[in-house]
Amino acid sequence: MEYVSPEGLRLDGRRPMEMRQLRAELGAVSRADGSAVFEMGNTKVIAAVYGPREVQNRSQQMNDKALIRCEYTMANFSTGDRMRKPKGDRRSTEISLVIRQTMEACIMTHLMPRSQIDIFVQVLQADGGTRSACINAATLALADAGIPMNDLVTSCSAGYLNSTPLLDLNYVEDSAGGPDVTVGILPKLDKVTLLQMDAKLPMDIFENVMQLATDGCKAVANYIREVLTENTKQLENRKGQNRFG
Repeated sequence: MEYVSPEGLRLDGRRPMEMRQLRAELGAVSRADGSAVFEMGNTKVIAAVYGPREVQNRSQQMNDKALIRCEYTMANFSTGDRMRKPKGDRRSTEISLVIRQTMEACIMTHLMPRSQIDIFVQVLQADGGTRSACINAATLALADAGIPMNDLVTSCSAGYLNSTPLLDLNYVEDSAGGPDVTVGILPKLDKVTLLQMDAKLPMDIFENVMQLATDGCKAVANYIREVLTENTKQLENRKGQNRFG
């Protein structure tokens, strides 16, 4: 299968180093403390954050920091595949854990002792890169909820097909079974909080693919900052209108 044409174009018309279109929207779930929809190409994810609030299960309460809980699910209609696994399957449990650990790296949990923060993430449409899209949606939802974070955590993947490093794989590329690296970073602190890899790669190629994914994370961070800045402006305008309206 030819994933990169002789002209250097991928199946969806992108160049190897090109990301899919990003789209985001804040406040999608009115009852949540913070929420966001995040799209990377045709992959669409919604995240909702509740908290900080009282710990429901007292035995889990921590006196020095907040308890972070995370639940990842895939909507039955997200893949168009009727054979969906039941809730609580191994992959969902593993991705819930990955998202939780990644978020714990950026949330200032020590500022909210004896409380809990719940993060719910659901994939509405899956077309590759769902893990990264979930992390980006959760970051936006946490920011929307006003949860203190030491940095925004952003994520992107890159792969290696037809001897070419490719940024932000879609489902067809992702399913090709080639090496695939998912990275999560704290862009300001320049720290990697997540690194997952399927299949092996020679060290020099791995470094290229990892660098490509990291650049993708930084591009996502710039976009997320724009979304948050724009949202703040809109809120200030609304406040101004209410004051004089």
